Parts: sequence; C-alpha cells; structure tokens
Amino acid sequence: MSTSHDHGEAEPVTDRMHDNSWSANLEKPQHAADIDLVISQAIDAIEHTEPGNHVNLVTHGDHGHPSEYLYAALEKKSDDVRWEYIQQCGCGGHVTRVYPE
Repeated sequence: MSTSHDHGEAEPVTDRMHDNSWSANLEKPQHAADIDLVISQAIDAIEHTEPGNHVNLVTHGDHGHPSEYLYAALEKKSDDVRWEYIQQCGCGGHVTRVYPE
C-alpha cells in the first residue's frame, strides 16, 4: 500500500459544492493503492458539502474498517463534523456518513 503524497493523477472526488446529501466514491483502484488519497479526498468531500447535508464516504475495503485510519484524520481536521458508521457494502467497502456542521 502506497502512502505517497503525489495525487496529481487522481481524478478529484468532486469539483463543486453540494447543497444536498451525496456519496463520494473512494473505492476506485487508485484508492485501493493509496490510503493517503482516500483520506485527502474524504476531507475534500466533506469540505464540499454544505452544512445541513451529509456526505456518504464509501471507502475501499482493502484498507479495513474506517475506524482504523479515517476517523482520527477527521478528528484532526475539524471539530465541526460528526460522523456515523453505516455499513459494510457487499463488495467489502465501508460507508461512513459525515455531517458538516
């Protein structure tokens, strides 16, 4: 698993602000290969979600349960978010719902 910080070739998870609830797909092959990309794009997705809405972060199963790597990054990022674990997908990925406040 790479922990490279060069994400120049990765397609952004979003390019606009979302004034609705939505899902960010963090299960692509490049996410499986780079946990730092998962974390940075998860934070980007949260920053592009208007308060009062939520974003479902669908993370790649190769990295394990999001409590093992994502939740600590979210805690460091901001006190203005809360999240809940929703479920494990049939494909092995995980869904965490994040509420920007």
